[in-house]
Amino acid sequence: MTSSAEDSLKLFAITSQLIEHDLDQIESEFCLDLQRGHRKTIEADQDYYPQIETAIRAEASAMAPQYEVIYSLESSMRRFVNDLLSETTAPNSWWESGRVPQQIKKDSEQRQQRELDTGMTPRSTEPLYFTTFGELGEIIKANWDVFGSIFTSVKAVENVMSRLNSLRGPIAHCSPLAEDEVVRLRLSVRDWFRLMQ
Repeated sequence: MTSSAEDSLKLFAITSQLIEHDLDQIESEFCLDLQRGHRKTIEADQDYYPQIETAIRAEASAMAPQYEVIYSLESSMRRFVNDLLSETTAPNSWWESGRVPQQIKKDSEQRQQRELDTGMTPRSTEPLYFTTFGELGEIIKANWDVFGSIFTSVKAVENVMSRLNSLRGPIAHCSPLAEDEVVRLRLSVRDWFRLMQ
């Protein structure tokens, strides 16, 4: 599958998630059941967490689609960075070959070690998956010789990544997004994929 086809497929998947969210809101607002075959977590967990206010649960439910979009986007970005850098260097050796700024490499490896030290199941064996969202942008900029053939402008990448990072913060830290920020998230995701066309 070509990069353009993959990007279109990713944009379609993220758009589908946002449509599902809109249908959830319609069901909630008009007390409908559109028979879409899924049960809200807020209802399923009521017996286990009755002390949590209904308003907080409703807010969490409204924010879930935004989390899903950010999760999907960030995961696809990591794969994109890994795949493209693996094409230019021996597979899985680009991390060690000087393609990653030293401070990002050090911080990521420290995060990976801290997670290993907890005894919990590690999220990945790859240090790239321990970079922050902002660090992904820095890796792209540091390797503009590779990514410049995909993106139209380093400044455009910086702007879109900055917007996405600003929107990611409240989502990742359990704060609601205003309605216009949800729209901004949707547009920023589209901007990201548009940069690669």
